[in-house]
Amino acid sequence: MLTILGFAMIATFLVLIMTKKMSPIAALVLIPALFCVAVGQGARLGDYVIEGVGNLAPTAAMLMFAIVYFGVMIDVGLFDPVVRGILRFCKADPMRIVVGTAVLAAIVSLDGDGSTTFMITVSAMYPLYKRLKMSLVVMTGVAATANGVMNTLPWGGPTARAATALKLDASEIFVPMIPALAMGLLAVFVLAYVLGRRERKRLGMLTLDEALVRDAEPETVTVGAGGGGGGADRLRKSPAGGGAASTEETAGDRDADGADDEEFQGLDPNRPTLRPKLYWFNAGLTAALLTAMIMELMPIPVLFLLGAALALTVNFPHMPDQRARIAAHADNVLNVSGMVFAAAVFTGVLTGTGMVEHMADWVVGAVPDAMGPHMAVVTGLLSLPLTYFMSNDGFYFGVLPVLAEAGAAHGVSPLEIARASLAGQALHMSSPLVPAVYVLVGMANVEFGDHTRFTVKWAVLTSLVVLAAGVLFGIM
Repeated sequence: MLTILGFAMIATFLVLIMTKKMSPIAALVLIPALFCVAVGQGARLGDYVIEGVGNLAPTAAMLMFAIVYFGVMIDVGLFDPVVRGILRFCKADPMRIVVGTAVLAAIVSLDGDGSTTFMITVSAMYPLYKRLKMSLVVMTGVAATANGVMNTLPWGGPTARAATALKLDASEIFVPMIPALAMGLLAVFVLAYVLGRRERKRLGMLTLDEALVRDAEPETVTVGAGGGGGGADRLRKSPAGGGAASTEETAGDRDADGADDEEFQGLDPNRPTLRPKLYWFNAGLTAALLTAMIMELMPIPVLFLLGAALALTVNFPHMPDQRARIAAHADNVLNVSGMVFAAAVFTGVLTGTGMVEHMADWVVGAVPDAMGPHMAVVTGLLSLPLTYFMSNDGFYFGVLPVLAEAGAAHGVSPLEIARASLAGQALHMSSPLVPAVYVLVGMANVEFGDHTRFTVKWAVLTSLVVLAAGVLFGIM
């Protein structure tokens, strides 16, 4: 019964948020509360929620102060050169912008923290997507999938959990997986290219002067197919594969003097919060913070708390300025932290009532004995739904040892099982149980249901590429 109710609770939640019948926060709180009563454990709902909140409180604190820290760094101009560098590569070509999103997310993911990756990626790319009227779910989908593949780094979490659960060395799990993960990352870049081509076909390939016209006069500019009117006289969409030219001035004339390249920076180059004289201090502080995270010198929430306090004090020494910066980022802080604590209700009920355990046992028990010699592949396939519907802790410490034991009975090495368990991470990063995904959709102003509906199919495809490459290369 608990197995059926567990799957029913998850399905109800996903249907309600994807159809936009409920907000994610409301669904994360009310649906598990209802099912907790349905299983006859309503009296213990408070205990489950408090336990869930306690488990996620450090994550919520980390996200709160990380948003403040990176918000301040964006305000003072730390990432402006990154935006300009991406712009020089992307220009106003939607295909290049989507590929640039994938590359940036993959590079920043080297720090092993999804929230940091999403904050930097969205901060850099959001202005470009908005100015060109590009699909924001393309940005969130590509960024989440790229980060999911890179999340398998030994310091990213899943690999360390697999190593701990099966008492293996993390390097023995990860190093042989590099070719398969490289194929997964290549699949993300190909996906970004395909989605970018679709955006280019929908919007046309604009030059910088046209993008600026669109941004300055959106009410008079018509870009859609068959559009007419005065706006069409000033802004003409080029064919999907060709160059674009203004009717008043050619693209080459405008690009030659570099004026537009300087103006079209995404982030306002004249905002009063810029601190150019403190650029190297802020860069050094950020580098030191990320280094301390990777080296695990302190808990991440403590590092971001100290970093946010130091960044505010040095860059904005006057109290009114500090209050203004905190207020400027209060919406993001409240949305994300609220979502995390709401997710604590969901995970608390799912775990506390025993639903997760019964679901995992049912899934493992449903594997036919004939599949025993292929338990690595089975583990890889199961990692997709299980890491999506469960936390990484629940999967790697609760389910993986059972799968490894079943595999060992048929001569399958625990190392192969551990490597296969990493295949589902591309999908895991869009799970409603991952706090970082709320940072992504919150900063990008994208509905979680829209992100889920768009991203899941591409993330599943990427995970299957990683699994197939692992089998092909004999890694598992």
